[in-house]
Formats: sequence, structure tokens, C-alpha cells
Amino acid sequence: MSLRQRWQAWWDARHPRRDSHLMGQHNIYILPSRPGLFFCLTLVVLLLASINDQLSLGYALTFLLAGAGFASMHATHANLRGLNLDLKAPAPVFAGDELQLEIRLHNSGGARFGVGLRVPGGAPGDEPAWTDVPARGHSLLQLRCPAPRRGLTGLPALRIETRFPLGLFGAWSIWRPAAQVWVYPRPEPAAPPLPVQATGADADTPAAALLLLGEDFEGVRPYRHGDSLKQVLWKKAAQGGELLVREHLSPASRQRWLDLADTAGLDWEARLARLAAWVLQAEQQGQPWGLRLGARELPPDLGAQQRERALQLLAAAEPSA
Repeated sequence: MSLRQRWQAWWDARHPRRDSHLMGQHNIYILPSRPGLFFCLTLVVLLLASINDQLSLGYALTFLLAGAGFASMHATHANLRGLNLDLKAPAPVFAGDELQLEIRLHNSGGARFGVGLRVPGGAPGDEPAWTDVPARGHSLLQLRCPAPRRGLTGLPALRIETRFPLGLFGAWSIWRPAAQVWVYPRPEPAAPPLPVQATGADADTPAAALLLLGEDFEGVRPYRHGDSLKQVLWKKAAQGGELLVREHLSPASRQRWLDLADTAGLDWEARLARLAAWVLQAEQQGQPWGLRLGARELPPDLGAQQRERALQLLAAAEPSA
């Protein structure tokens, strides 16, 4: 096993992927901050000056400041030790949007101040999200991170940090959440209307034309015994004509299929983007619809679950589909 593999194995064992994170001695790190380094340098200069000039007050000042520094280091470490964090499952987003992470901090001890949370390696200048956690209480932090690619995506590692109380030391811990989130293909802006389909009737008949216009009936026919009086065209009957009734479309004839074949000529990601836009359009129209993606097929249905299943299917689609 190479040195890199050994390091990765040690890191994975020390920071396993979990949706909760309890900070303790084994996963909190601490180092002097930039002001802390200047503070240490000042202590060295004071100590050398006191030794050179045999200044008793210089020794006293040096050791007093050194004691304050050690106390600050202990307080900084204790500000994170014992905190427990858990993550609310993030909602799916479209590619290019930002994931909204909601993290709850639970404190079983004294009050904690100046606790920050951020994504390591973010954009330069990004500030952590800061909060205070009351004694034996809870706090809530919301964090955003980019979601550039579609698919079932793991969450990035999070860094919890603090410099309380004096800013001389910085303590931090790394949390790797186990949760995954769906990132859907971004719908095509200004996508064309849903493809014209003739379902359950010939496209040249008036009935099919009514369907394409969004009407909920197929046509008219002579009255038959047992027909509902609500379907009778009374205006036609009043004019002395034949007693006619509306013939409504059956549920099967109102089903619409969104087919990958209808996006031919576009590149793969553009095809998925158009299908994603059509999924949203079909759902808004309120008629049952299904999705055909190569060999995979989602039966016609309607509702939030149907929309989520279709978008997940598009998010996981590969060019070979």
C-alpha cells in the first residue's frame, strides 16, 4: 500500500461519512492564527529582553501573557468540544442552482460563541456562516453550496471552526456528511411546446383536433338511452335539431408520452434539458403523462411523485439509454 493510500485510509477512518458529527478530542485540530503567531513572536522578544536586562517585571509580564495565551488555546478548543451536529436531508435542485444545507447544532454544555461553518475550498473571500449556541440549547445554520452537475450527488465536506475568545488560535473539525441529493437536469429555457401527439384517435379527425387544443371532449353523437342529461346539447335541441350529447375522452386517450425520440438532433445534455422542461409543462397541464427514455419507461401518471420520478430518471440517464 502506497503512502497516499495509507493516508487516505487513515483519513477515512478518522472522518467517516455520517449525517451527524460529534466533536471531541479525536477530530478537533488547533493551530495559532496569524495574530497568534505575532503574539508568540512578541513573547519571545519580551523573554529575550528580560533575560538580557535581568528585568523581573519583564519576566512577570512575559509569563502572564503566556498564561493568557495557553488559557485562550484551551478555551478555543473547548468551544467546539462536545458540540453535536446533524443535517436535514437537502431538497433536490436543478443543475447550476445552489444546494440549501440546514445544519442543527446541539449543545449539552455551556454556551458556545462564534462557531462558523463553511465548505472548504470555496470561492476566495467566502465567509463562514456564524452562530452562537446557547447553554444546553440548539442553534440552526443554513449553508449554500453549488450543484454544477446532474445526478445523485454526495455532499461536500464541511469545516466547523472557531477563534473564540481572543482570536489567537483557530480550532476546526472536518465533517463528511453521508447524505446524497438529486441534481436534476436544468430545464431548457423557452423550450418549445409539448410535441403534438395523436393518442386514441386519428390526427386528421376533429376529435383529435379538440384534444390538441386542450378540450376535454372528443365530439358529439346522437343521444342514447342512459346518457346523462348534463351531456345533452340543449341549444342544438332547442333549434329543432337532433338530440345530441357530448362524448368525452376516456382517461387512456388523455395520456401523453414524452419521448426521447422527439428531441432528436440535439446533443445529449440538451435533449435531457428539453425533456425536463416538457416534464414541467406536462405537469402544469394536469393530464396524465409518461416518459420514454430509450429502453426505460415511466408509466403515465400525474402528481408530485410522478414529476420527481421522471426528473430522477433524467438525472441518472446516460447516453447509451
